[in-house]
Amino acid sequence: MGKIAYLMSRFPHLPETFILREMIELERQGWQVMLYSLIFQNQSVVHKEAKNSLTRANRFPWFSLDIFGANLRFVINHPRKYFSAIGQIFHSNFTSPKFLVRALVLFPKSVKMAEKMQSEGVQHMHAHYATHPTLVAWIINRLTGISYSITVHAHDIFVDRSMLDIKLRGAVFIVSISQYNLEFLARHLGSWVREKTHVIHCGVQPGLYTESTSKKKSARFDIVSIGSLQPYKGMQHLVMACAMLRTREIPVHCRIVGEGNERPMLERLIAQHDLSQCVELLGAKDQASVASVLSDAQVYVQSSVITPSGKMEGIPVSIMEAFASGIPVVASQISGIPELVVPNETGYLVPPGVVKVLADTLEHIYRNPVEANSLAKAGQEKVLHEFELGANVQELSLLFQQALDHQQH
Repeated sequence: MGKIAYLMSRFPHLPETFILREMIELERQGWQVMLYSLIFQNQSVVHKEAKNSLTRANRFPWFSLDIFGANLRFVINHPRKYFSAIGQIFHSNFTSPKFLVRALVLFPKSVKMAEKMQSEGVQHMHAHYATHPTLVAWIINRLTGISYSITVHAHDIFVDRSMLDIKLRGAVFIVSISQYNLEFLARHLGSWVREKTHVIHCGVQPGLYTESTSKKKSARFDIVSIGSLQPYKGMQHLVMACAMLRTREIPVHCRIVGEGNERPMLERLIAQHDLSQCVELLGAKDQASVASVLSDAQVYVQSSVITPSGKMEGIPVSIMEAFASGIPVVASQISGIPELVVPNETGYLVPPGVVKVLADTLEHIYRNPVEANSLAKAGQEKVLHEFELGANVQELSLLFQQALDHQQH
């Protein structure tokens, strides 16, 4: 076991607490893990795990005298490495001005991180998301030689692939959260990706979730969906499906957990269809509250879509949480979701953005609860065997150990 630095875009960030849980589990298994966040942000709702880690996060301003000093020292002591890294960033990102500007803004901060990691004896870095966290890991590697690895998720490989080939080639190994992602990378970058990529699913701790108490047919049909209110989550399609269910005289009650830019649009849609008594926007919730909401649900819906830019889901952790709670799941047939929600085995898949099919599937579940709960049970078993945090982190731990062992020989 050794000392690893974890790089993430934002901390604390409500939708990405799964990264923090992974870190905590690694520490439980014997690793010393240090948290490096590119942006430290204030959030009104913070998971308990994140609250406990606020003091441990390494925070760096965009610019300071310390950062200036670190850059000056690298320029004096290692000018070739310093300017070579900047040159590579310019050369590899000139077709994506937005990414280039962000990379150049991050560079001085990355140099300070490199200096701190060296002083603290960091042996390896692991970056979640192949965009800016991996860029920072690549810069630090070029300056210091500290090795790095990556977990690729979704938008970080689906949307803007600037410099992706270079960053992935520089990694000791790559972790993909789905087989879909691995195949995507192989198609776009080449078969060499297969040799260094390992599929390790994100995981949950099933013991945190109480099995749903609403499996029997009740006076109302309780639907839950969890996710940031962003375009790729497709929440408007769920709202429209609820409107359709109501016209079929199904006593639908839908709760949507999450916050984001799409909230005003969803509020207008709910008002337009007179759904204020049927659809609730609960806002952001911590983990305990999410578990409580799931325990009262009869079905979980993931109505995600693919945006025009190509942004889409990986495998949402919220689906794992729903299955851990023993709830039937309806999800869009995109990305890696079918690796967890398997038609006629663990749940129901629908084409993204097709409201009628979503409504029809929900009506089928409402009228056939025995079948739906049987699939949910199979989904629960699949999460226990393939998406359990401890076991999956153990696979990651082995990869870290192999990387450190290789450095020593």
